[in-house]
Amino acid sequence: MNNAFFKVPFPVNEPVKDYRKGSVEKLELKKKMDELKSQTLEIPLIIGGKEIKTGQTGKCVLPHDHKTVIGIYHKAGKKEIELAISEALKAKAQWEEMPWEHRCSIFMKAADLLTGPYRATINAAAMLNLSKTVYQAEIDSACELADFFRFNSYYLSTIFSDQPISPKNTWNRVEYRPLEGFVFAVTPFNFLSIAGNLPTTPALVGNTVLWKPASSAVYPAYILMKILIEAGLPEGVINFIPANGSEIGDIVLSSPFFAGIHFTGSTETFQGMWKTIGNNISNYKNYPRIVGETGGKDYIFVHPSADPYEVATAAVRGAFEYQGQKCSAASRAYFPKSLSGKIIEIMKSQVEKIKVGDPYDFTNFMGAVIDMNAYNTITGYIKEAKEQKDVYKILIGGNFDNSKGYFIDPTVILTNKHDSKLMQQEIFGPVLTIYEYDDREFENMLSICDKTSGYGLTGAIFAKDRNAIVHMEKILRNSAGNFYINDKPTGAVVGQQPFGGARASGTNDKAGSFINLLRWISTRAIKENFVPPKSFEYPFMEEP
Repeated sequence: MNNAFFKVPFPVNEPVKDYRKGSVEKLELKKKMDELKSQTLEIPLIIGGKEIKTGQTGKCVLPHDHKTVIGIYHKAGKKEIELAISEALKAKAQWEEMPWEHRCSIFMKAADLLTGPYRATINAAAMLNLSKTVYQAEIDSACELADFFRFNSYYLSTIFSDQPISPKNTWNRVEYRPLEGFVFAVTPFNFLSIAGNLPTTPALVGNTVLWKPASSAVYPAYILMKILIEAGLPEGVINFIPANGSEIGDIVLSSPFFAGIHFTGSTETFQGMWKTIGNNISNYKNYPRIVGETGGKDYIFVHPSADPYEVATAAVRGAFEYQGQKCSAASRAYFPKSLSGKIIEIMKSQVEKIKVGDPYDFTNFMGAVIDMNAYNTITGYIKEAKEQKDVYKILIGGNFDNSKGYFIDPTVILTNKHDSKLMQQEIFGPVLTIYEYDDREFENMLSICDKTSGYGLTGAIFAKDRNAIVHMEKILRNSAGNFYINDKPTGAVVGQQPFGGARASGTNDKAGSFINLLRWISTRAIKENFVPPKSFEYPFMEEP
């Protein structure tokens, strides 16, 4: 048995490769994309370390070429979901008793596998199945996910080292225990780093997990699961169970051993789960931890002192990288009339250079949106803007075509109503709506920006005037959990900008920091008395 408190290496963010013309990494990645595209991968469930094929299947396709199938995945039914709960509970005792440094070793090794021998594979999977450009895949699937594994291991060691004070004759200490029961991880399609972080963070601190990946992103999630197994993850610690959301939710959330949910997805789904948990609260052995991030209506607010070139670039990148399918994507903007014309002119010149198409062509800046449901939802907003000419004006783009892939051009819309539908509702696609305000209405518009949307995830302000920056930061304090000054509202980095928002955007439990790990820990305070009293009497009881 060890007799030392081991020090986890201080993490450094994984460097992002450039994939320049003729580079080794570019050639390797293209070769891997060709290899994966040429075959159809059969994806089983993984429960208790065993692969299970149910015969109830779904398809993994290329969003930019939706007739091309690269995977067939099996879906869990009631029997398999109940088996996964049983296996998670069975694996729990041994996993939570494993020394914490060995749990860290597994995930630190997974990070090295991910950024080493499997870097091309995981990036190719994200580019194919999620229609990500090489840069978006690299910063997400390889770098950010590895950062989560390394930083979380370091954060765990710092949490464990925090102990209470001990007066004379006593020793006080705190034990950091995992939760009783299992954790349910429900993960999104848009970031593999999030999909990987949600099940592994609870697991790192000693919990066992049921992992339901998004149906449109099973392919890269399965590859990640195999990497975790290769890194040494024991059987039953994380159980990989693609399934229909409505079916799995009812079964999992009714289990008395349900200990918590780690969720990223829609507000409607999260609120529905919260209600179900509330209705079942008397059935649980403990009060479950509810951790969720549910999206946003993220803004760019511009002061008249701002640089129009900086604003335009932030708007184009913030709204259109990964087709606007980021929870943090810029979706509404407030431009002062004194600058608006210039900003829009620059944006037009930049968007004209954007190419939309297959990520295999590295000159493309955008790929396709994830599936037909997303395509219909996003284009529905664009159609509404075209029809309501008294409220909206299409300034840039507005075209779309799904004959080969789910392609939507980067679209910029001007509205004359600050409370119009497109300024309030999350679109989750490459659509940015602009409202022009009179410079004299700056103060009032800040208040309107704060109150227009029910979300509170990300926001960006632009100004050169420092007094204006201070004032904007103050007024917009609760409008965004991640707030950017003279930068786009996307691109949070693990260890640098802990990510999460409040209001309708979630519980703000900050992925990428020690805060999130604490949600999966149940502490026990222990007091040891070295010199116990031998009489009930206190000094104050003496006669005068």
